[in-house]
Order: sequence, then C-alpha cells, then structure tokens
Amino acid sequence: MVLPLEIKEIEKQALLRNEILSLTKEYVRKYGNINNKIDKSINVSGKVIDEDEVCNIVESGLDMWLTAGRFNKEFENKLKDIIKVKYVLTCNSGSSANLIALSSLCNKYLLKDNYIKSGSEVITCAVGFPTTVNPIIINNLVPVFIDVDKSTYNIDATKIENAITDKTRAIMIAHTLGNPFELEKIRKICDKYSLFMIEDCCDALGSKFKNKHVGTFGDIGTLSFYPAHHITMGEGGSVFTNSSRIKKSMESIRDWGRDCWCDTGCDNTCKKRFNWQFDQLPFGYDHKYVYTSLGYNLKITDMQAAVGVAQLKKLSYFIDKRKENFKILFNLLSDLQEYFMLPKISKHADPSWFGFPLTIKNNTISRNKLIKYLENNNIKTRLIFSGNNIKQPYMKNQNYKVVGSLENSDLVMKNSFWLGLYPGLTKDNLKYISSILHKFIIEDNRKK
Repeated sequence: MVLPLEIKEIEKQALLRNEILSLTKEYVRKYGNINNKIDKSINVSGKVIDEDEVCNIVESGLDMWLTAGRFNKEFENKLKDIIKVKYVLTCNSGSSANLIALSSLCNKYLLKDNYIKSGSEVITCAVGFPTTVNPIIINNLVPVFIDVDKSTYNIDATKIENAITDKTRAIMIAHTLGNPFELEKIRKICDKYSLFMIEDCCDALGSKFKNKHVGTFGDIGTLSFYPAHHITMGEGGSVFTNSSRIKKSMESIRDWGRDCWCDTGCDNTCKKRFNWQFDQLPFGYDHKYVYTSLGYNLKITDMQAAVGVAQLKKLSYFIDKRKENFKILFNLLSDLQEYFMLPKISKHADPSWFGFPLTIKNNTISRNKLIKYLENNNIKTRLIFSGNNIKQPYMKNQNYKVVGSLENSDLVMKNSFWLGLYPGLTKDNLKYISSILHKFIIEDNRKK
C-alpha cells in the first residue's frame, strides 16, 4: 500500500524530472550546436539530432541504469516492429553485430549438428568494408572472394555457384551503400545448397527488396548505428533474425558466452537457476555462470539506446530524405555520364541510400586530383571502403580463396568514390556539389 506522503514524494519527483527535461529542451534549442553547424564543409555523412535525443540522454541519466535497461528494451521492440522480424538484439557496433552473427552460426553447443565447422568456406564480396570479412577469418573459416558488379557495387550473383564447394557453409555479404544486392537469386542459391545467409545491412536500414526490408531474407541481418549511418546511438549496432535458436546463440555470444538468458539485473528467469546439469560442472551450478559459447561482452548502455529511441521516430523522414537527395544529385549529374558511371539501382530494389557512388570512366580523370579539388572546395568524399579487400595490408598471409577475376573490384579500388546524401544536406548543398564537379570537368578539359 502506498501512503499519502509517498504519493506526494513521487509527484514531487515527477514534477522535478519534467522541469529538468523542459529546461534541457530549452537549452538545446537556444544554445546547443549539436549538429556541428560551425563546420562549413559539405560532409558525406553525420548525425542529425535535436532536443529529443538530448532529453532522452538526460532522462536515462536520471534513471542511472547505466547498462541496457528500459530504453534498450523499447528500442529493440520498436525496431523489430519496423523491420517486421521476430527478434532484435542490440550490441555495441555494426562490427560487433557482424562478429555476433557469424560466430553464432559456429556455436556447436546451441546449433548442434548444423553449426559451421572450423575450416569451412564462406562466400563474400571482394569490395566492401573489412568488418564484413573479418568475422570469417576470426572464426577460423576461409573467405571466398567473388567479384563485384560494377554498376551496382554489389556481389556479382552470376558467379556465386562457381565458388560453391563441399566446404561452403554460408554467404556473408553487404548491401553496398544501401543498394540491395540480388536477394531473390542469392536466397535461392542458399536454399539449393543448404547455406546460411548473413545480410550486412549496416549501410541499408530502410532499404527494401520487393517491398520487404533487407535483412529479413537471410538467416541473420546486421545494422550499425555509428553517426555516419541512417540512425545513430554514437556507437551501437544490432542483429536480427526469425530463428529462436539463432537468437539464443547470438544472445549468448553477445553476453559473455553464458547460457543464461536473464536480462541485466534479473535472476532466475528460467525458474531453475540452481537445478541444471552441464557436462563436468557440479549439479546445480549457478546458471548465471555457465558458459556454453566462446563469447564477449558486446552490449550497449541504456544512454545509447535512449538516443536510438529518439532517432527511430525520425527514421521515416531520414529514409525519404536520402531517397530525395539521391534523385536530386542523380539528375544534376546525369549530363556527366561521358566521364562517370552513375549508380544503378538493383532490379526490384528500393534503396535507402547511404551514399552516392561514382566511378571514373576510362581513366579520363585522375581520381586523386578530382578528390583534392572537391576537398579544396569544402566537399568531403570517401572511397568505396577498402576497395579490393585482398589488396589491403592486413590480408597478407591470411587464408583465403579467390574465384574468378576481380577486375571490377580493382576498377572500384582505383576509380570509384562516393558523395554524401545524408539528411543534413540541403538541395543547395547538392547543387553546389554538382557545380564544383562540372567546374572541375571544364577546367580539366582545358588543360588537355
């Protein structure tokens, strides 16, 4: 029974909390330079936040529940509803999400006879971010590299079957810059050969294929919430799946490798905490300290999740803005196709674009010269991540295979780059980018 004095104290607490949040909102609106407006450069990416995110951080701070708590649960449930998937688990980065995803499929204890054995092969794309490939190597598996389709910057699906051997167990690839790869075709290949499929959607939140969210075609999807991505928590990521067994395995990998599935701060969810028998452990050994996976601590804080909850409210706008910016920039640059290959949308795809890729044709232009020119005019650029992965220094002496030519991957490595499309860019920003690119072409032609 709650006493009248306790009720008054609760009311006082609530009023004070509301006052703190109201003042926080006022401060941010008046004095908060939270989107780096001082920076005059046109960036390729960046956070877009307002008082909502700051207020959520403050509110989570008032809770002082520093590990994953109520905001994390709210975020997982809301993201699950958006993507339309059964299970979503947050983690501390997109890189960790990829590590969790593949490691969970190597979990002998939880996946029984269907786990991926050491030495097995995993097909991937030569062009991409290293953290799509690194979990393959970390789990003592062999990455098998396939060339890229130079028009979509995604894996060339026509070459996948030639790479499949009796050692192949999975395909792990990313949707490059938000442009979905050939999901239907690759899903059929996975079904035909009984392969796991992991979709790295770190650049593709909101992208769809045949009106279905990317990440839901494979066994596991992954996301990143780094400030450069579609939504942000600062650092953060997530894994998602429709399989209860895979979900349990991913949860274990993320949570130190333990068998226990209790939420932080909870005990005895299974109602038999001291009544389990595991291998050589004594009967009744505390279930919270039973480890069935080779795991890590890859969880987020509730403050990060609080930012994510506020960001999800803006997700629909962010996606629409990225699509709009893509259309604007494509139209502005359409007369430069003599010099550049413009991006091609994959068939049946509706991309939530991460960036706008360009590939210089026939070496008519020096990429370094062009990028320096753009940078000198306050326009930021990025290369298409690691280019051809096998050419990166860290890949020397690694155990990997290449099937077929990687000539398109080399082309991307030498001639491609991308421009920003994130929601913080205005139509005037995009017009300026176009004008500087056109100006460079004119000046470069004069010198020839």
